[in-house]
Amino acid sequence: MTTSNETGRRALVVGLGISGISTALRLHQIGWTPVVIEKMEKRRTGGYFVGLFGAGRAASRRLGIDEQLADRASRDGANFLIDRRGNRRLSPGFTDLPGFPHLMLRGDVEKAAFEALPADVEIRYGTTPVEIEQDHDGVNVILLDSSDGTTKTERFDLVVGADGVRSTVRRLAFGPPEKYRRRFDYIVAAFQLPDSLSDLARGDGAILLEPGRSLWVFPFSDHAPTAMLSYRTDDVDAEFTRPPAERVRAAFGDGKLGRLLEETIAVMETSDEMLFDSVEQVKMDSWSNGRVVLVGDAAWCVTLWAGMGVSAGLAGADLLGSVLERYPDDLDRALREWESQLRPYIEYYQRNAHSQRAFFTPKNRFEIILRNLLVRGHRLPVVGRYLDNMQGRGKAGQMKDADIANLGLVATRS
Repeated sequence: MTTSNETGRRALVVGLGISGISTALRLHQIGWTPVVIEKMEKRRTGGYFVGLFGAGRAASRRLGIDEQLADRASRDGANFLIDRRGNRRLSPGFTDLPGFPHLMLRGDVEKAAFEALPADVEIRYGTTPVEIEQDHDGVNVILLDSSDGTTKTERFDLVVGADGVRSTVRRLAFGPPEKYRRRFDYIVAAFQLPDSLSDLARGDGAILLEPGRSLWVFPFSDHAPTAMLSYRTDDVDAEFTRPPAERVRAAFGDGKLGRLLEETIAVMETSDEMLFDSVEQVKMDSWSNGRVVLVGDAAWCVTLWAGMGVSAGLAGADLLGSVLERYPDDLDRALREWESQLRPYIEYYQRNAHSQRAFFTPKNRFEIILRNLLVRGHRLPVVGRYLDNMQGRGKAGQMKDADIANLGLVATRS
């Protein structure tokens, strides 16, 4: 497949999250004209805790946004393993684990990428695709404007679906969601907390682990902490039939909640912005179909437990621009090379999510005991290597993180 357009190549990017903004930014850098559409009426702000690993940091440098992504990790506080009665003991936190991620809010990354977009990049809010038809030379997309209910058809050289795990682009161009989404039978809730909770000093973090459910409080050096609650369920769909805080109270409802958990759920009851969703991955044989390509969670969704969602989203967007620049007249080859280079790392992160589930939310008391023993014994060589491998941060994981960080550079070499 070749593309020729004397007025410049035009791409529709669906979704104004990290993957979508980064893709639009990278496409603009290589001379394309991206048009970004977002179903919401305005861009999201704030967000929950994320870790930016080497792959994400390398991609952010090439995208030109790394200087705006400060590491917010708290260096002065302590991290505690805590129970409902308030008993606590010192425990390694997220920053103590292998991989050395930079800690920040999801909104930090979105804001940095958004502010780097040139002024001539067109962004349309309240707009969704309702039909996608392609031929050898381009893609016709029918776009719905939710403000007045009108539709219009526009033509593009490429359509990029960066619209999340419930991707509309994926449904229109690849098929129904049940073909690709794989559930873990867990629910996760993530949101910002006030400046402090009663049982924690500023800069302190906490972990509460019970069979099939957990609470993590992630501290920052210059920002209020964020919380992540997760729990196992036998009926994922039923979890969305009542308000999120009600479902969380029901899931954690054995006996008294304790002050830390009670205060956290109380914040959840009044929170305007939160993630409340099922934990799932997207598994696809191919991330592209002709002139339609998926990036980020729409294509692979590694889950919060994998810890690589933001880094993989940035790296995927960066690499996509690099291969399109390398093969400007051969879209088929560019997309094949993009996927062949990226897929081994994504599949590696997806496999790690299964083992890291036991680290974040153990399903029974045995997993809790084993997890705590491994964390406490991390300095012992044998135990340390086992934990590193369980988290995907052993030698193989570090090599893969380093390799994916270099993909964008490799793709631009002649």
